[in-house]
Amino acid sequence: MATPIVVMGVSGSGKSTVGAALAQRLRVPFADADDFHPPANIEKMSAGHALDDDDRYPWLEAIGKWLAEHPAGGVMSCSALKRTYRDQLRQHCPDIEFLHLEGSMETIGRRQASRPGHFMPASLLESQFKTLEPLAPDECGVAIDVDQSIDDIIESYVSATQSHTPEEDR
Repeated sequence: MATPIVVMGVSGSGKSTVGAALAQRLRVPFADADDFHPPANIEKMSAGHALDDDDRYPWLEAIGKWLAEHPAGGVMSCSALKRTYRDQLRQHCPDIEFLHLEGSMETIGRRQASRPGHFMPASLLESQFKTLEPLAPDECGVAIDVDQSIDDIIESYVSATQSHTPEEDR
């Protein structure tokens, strides 16, 4: 049985691109967490200010509800940088799997520079890395290096998740 997947990582790691491609490969719905931000959050980030946990709470609630509405599978791109954020999502959908797109600040910075017009300015990248809490051993998911092709990232994820049962990740 399929389960919802959250493609997570810092801004510029490729969450939306990889998430959309993964959803297409798995033939499940895709949603981008950026589309769930209230206007006040977008205005704050556009002005170069990092969101705080109070800003993120209603956003994560909306994302969690979408995940819960897709128990048979769906892919959501969402930064999910802190364990508490992932825990909030799991309150809505306990069986979420995470695909953490990880890379160096240099690699991600180069990627961000090629995204003109995105509301998350590159100046907030350092704060994202400081906030990032990688997946803990008891969290269901895998981390994959972003410094490879989208097809290779997806193939690595599919291979990793097919080679074991979800219980092994817990």
